[in-house]
Amino acid sequence: MTTPLISLVKARFTAVWLVLVAATLISFWLGTDHGLSSVEARTVLIMLVAFIKVRFVGLYFMELRDAPHVLRGLFEGYCLVVCAMILGFYLFA
Repeated sequence: MTTPLISLVKARFTAVWLVLVAATLISFWLGTDHGLSSVEARTVLIMLVAFIKVRFVGLYFMELRDAPHVLRGLFEGYCLVVCAMILGFYLFA
């Protein structure tokens, strides 16, 4: 017999939430002049972490992971294209 706390810890959503919290802490750490000395590299890493977080929220908390393949593909493509465009504008503009 499992207790509610054990089932919560074993839940996939809890693991994803912990990954999102860890990603937020990594972004904060990078943004407060830790890690890399290059401002551009830090900014790119923070943006990549942000888009990974967007992807996790969409897939797990908006339930796009189990959506039809076309809808999930559109979401994944959207994340990829928008991330590439924002990073491209930042790096080459």
